[in-house]
Amino acid sequence: MTRAPIRVALTGARGGFGRTFLAQLRTIGRMTATQLIDPDVDGVRTLISDLGSLPDAEPIAGHDDVRWDEIDVLVEASGRVEAGYRYAAEAISRGIHVVMVSKEIESVAGVSLARAAREQGVGYLPGDGDQPANLLRLLDWVERVGLHVVALGKSGEYDLVFDPASGIVEQQGERIDAPALADHLLLADDLADTLAARAAAVAPLKRAAAADSCEMAVVSLYSGATADVERMHYPVARPSELADVYARRADGGLVGTDRVVDVFSALRLPGEASFAGGVFTVVTTGDDEVWQLLAGKGHVVSRSGRYACIYWPYHFMGVETPLTIDAVVEGTTPVSEPRHHTVLAARAVGALAAGTTFEVRGHHHEIDGVHPVIIDRADALADDDDALAAAYYVLSGARLARDVADGELIRLRDLDGVAADVRAAFVEGVRL
Repeated sequence: MTRAPIRVALTGARGGFGRTFLAQLRTIGRMTATQLIDPDVDGVRTLISDLGSLPDAEPIAGHDDVRWDEIDVLVEASGRVEAGYRYAAEAISRGIHVVMVSKEIESVAGVSLARAAREQGVGYLPGDGDQPANLLRLLDWVERVGLHVVALGKSGEYDLVFDPASGIVEQQGERIDAPALADHLLLADDLADTLAARAAAVAPLKRAAAADSCEMAVVSLYSGATADVERMHYPVARPSELADVYARRADGGLVGTDRVVDVFSALRLPGEASFAGGVFTVVTTGDDEVWQLLAGKGHVVSRSGRYACIYWPYHFMGVETPLTIDAVVEGTTPVSEPRHHTVLAARAVGALAAGTTFEVRGHHHEIDGVHPVIIDRADALADDDDALAAAYYVLSGARLARDVADGELIRLRDLDGVAADVRAAFVEGVRL
C-alpha cells in the first residue's frame, strides 16, 4: 500500500532556508510542499518558477489564507516572533505537527509550544539543518556512548580567513589589516595569552551575533547545558585547537563548569576547509592508549591528552530538515522535552530612555540598545510575573515604559506593547 505524501506547509518561504528546503523537497517522493506562506507572494511565485518540480506548491500571503485541513506538518521558518508563534500555536491546536526552525520563537515560547503539542498528541521538534538540532543530535550520540561532555557549541557563522603573506583577515567580505596574527597561529604554552592576542588583532570585526546566543539558548532548553559567561567566550580558535581551548580552567582552558555552551570564531588560512558554522563537543578522554590511537588517525586530542573534540563541520539548512519531518510524523523524539534551564535575556547597552522602541534588524536579528545574554533561569525568575526578566525577542516591537540604566536587565514590567499571547507563552514556559 502506497502512503500519500506528507503535506508540508512552510512559513517564511521566501528566505534562504526556504529555498534550500524546497530545493531538497523536490527529490523526496514521500513529502510534498503545498502551502508556501510569505507576505512576498510574488517572490514566492518566482521561487516556485525557478525551482520547478513543485507541483502542489501554492503561495499564501498570510494567516487568514491558510487551509489548515490540508496540512500534515507545518515548518515554521518566518523568524518573526508574533506571527510565527501564532502559526505554530494554531497548527498544534488543529492537530498538525510542527517543525520549528525559527530559533527566535523557540527561545521565547518553545517550552509552552512543546507542552501544548504533547497535550494535543502531535509532534513538535526543532528542525535539523540549523545548529541547535544538529548539536543536540551530536550531543545525544556522544553521551549515549558514555563520553563525558565538558563543552558543546558551534562556530560563528563566518570564518576568519587569515593570509599570512598579506597580513589581511577577511570575514564575510570585510577585510582588515591584522599582521600580528602571524605570530599567534599556534597556541603558546599560555593559552590565555594566545587567545587574548588573537582577539586584539581582530577587534575591529564584529564576531558576536544575537543569532549565536539564541541558538545556544535553544540548545540549553533541550539539553540543560548552561553558559559559562552570559555573552559566551567567543575565542578565536582553529578547529584543531578546540580540545585545548575548551579544557577546564584547572587544566589551562576556558571552561569553569561542565556541559557549557559556547561559540568560537573559526580561524583558518586561505584554502583550508571551513568549519561552516558547524557544531562540536569537547569530552574528557579515558584510556590513554585508545586516545593516542585515535589521535594518530587524525582526531582532535588536546596536548595533554585529557580532552578530545568531536565535531561536525557543517549545517546544511533545509537540506537536512526532511529528517525532522520524518521524525515528527513517525513519533520518534530525538530530543528531551524542553525546559528553561536558562533564559536568553536582554541587558541594556548604555542608558535607555522611556519610549525607546525596539526593533529586530538585519540578517542576524539584532536589537539595537541591548545585548543578548544567556542567564540562569533562577536569575530570570521573580515572584511577580511583571518582574520576570524579559526574553530577548519579547522586545520585538515593544517600547520602554521607563528609563533603564546601563547594564540593567530588561524586565517585563519595563515594556509596553508586548503581544499578550507571546507574553503569556513565555511566562508559562519559564515558570514550568
